[in-house]
Amino acid sequence: MRRQAPKISAKEAAVGYLSRRDHAERELQRKLKQRGYSDPEVSEAIAYCQDYNWLDDARYAAMAIRSGLAKGWGKLRIQQEMKMKGVHELCIRQALDEADVDWYEQAKSVAQRKFGDAPMETPKEKARRLRFMQSRGFDFDQIRYALSVDDEY
Repeated sequence: MRRQAPKISAKEAAVGYLSRRDHAERELQRKLKQRGYSDPEVSEAIAYCQDYNWLDDARYAAMAIRSGLAKGWGKLRIQQEMKMKGVHELCIRQALDEADVDWYEQAKSVAQRKFGDAPMETPKEKARRLRFMQSRGFDFDQIRYALSVDDEY
């Protein structure tokens, strides 16, 4: 069964998506293609949105970093989220370099909010905390700093 042609133009659909929230270019392309628009229509809509500066991967990357920080994520998790949305690697790197973030202090803040001042008394509790911090996207040095752990893993 062939998909029915969309009722609105690709440009209108793209503007509709962008009016709700910022999108990465590849993410918007994927959404438009899923709605049944042809490649030339999608390309034209993307170019149209870029001409008016409604679609900008650099701005999207900066927004993704702010959003990730607010969620208590580390650099690795934020990077992964942007890759999944289709943001170009160079754009991700540039946005992270420009972001004025102390990832060690971010990790410490997340650990403090989650665990408070409760001591790590058992290896099981230590492992649980390490897994939590890893799932948030912090590397081992940041986790060691945040949890005040001195020994190697």
